[in-house]
Amino acid sequence: MGRDPLRGGLTVYEFEKYLAPSQHEVNELVRRHPFALIVTNGGGAAGAPTVTHTPVIIERMATDGGFVGGELLGHIARKNPQWQQITDGDSVLLVFSGPHDYVSPTTYADDPNVPTWDYAAVHLTARVTVLEEASDGMHVVTRTVEELESLEQTAWDMQSSLPTFERIVGGIVSFRFEIIEQRAVFKVSQDKPLEVRERVAAASRARGCPYGDVAELVERIGGDR
Repeated sequence: MGRDPLRGGLTVYEFEKYLAPSQHEVNELVRRHPFALIVTNGGGAAGAPTVTHTPVIIERMATDGGFVGGELLGHIARKNPQWQQITDGDSVLLVFSGPHDYVSPTTYADDPNVPTWDYAAVHLTARVTVLEEASDGMHVVTRTVEELESLEQTAWDMQSSLPTFERIVGGIVSFRFEIIEQRAVFKVSQDKPLEVRERVAAASRARGCPYGDVAELVERIGGDR
């Protein structure tokens, strides 16, 4: 490969009014929504990119508390041919999708109007290192479990299952991602008046999980930006 994804262009267009409100919000989206897309150039039909859905977790943040200069870890099944398309030093795109929901014009209480979609997403471009050693695979798997279990009310103790991990870890290929670019969009009705944002949040919350996460973002990030 050796080619950057979307070379010469953007991985995602960042509207000025929908920029991430803080690095903390970006960090939390990646931490709380680690089921990412690993996107690599070529390999798909008619030269389209190849994409795998898999958990990608934070190994180390950069010294400034952001992602650029930090490292993430991920893995895919060894039977998945995508890993054979990847060479150390290649650029890959990691896409993290946060809460999202449809916004009906009924929440605006005026006409004419148009529907829209509220959402939050983070795109991280990374230089990848392929980790083929079993010891590396064990590190990535155990770190992934640690991170995901940290989101549970009661974390599972993996110690008794480590021998099982060791037996099956040969079936995966692991990666280290060194982040070289971050882009993020938080479009959560912040361009609307407070009373409209309150109705948008209430409508999302009324739908129940997972849309309540959108309601919380709409309320917390607010408008007048």
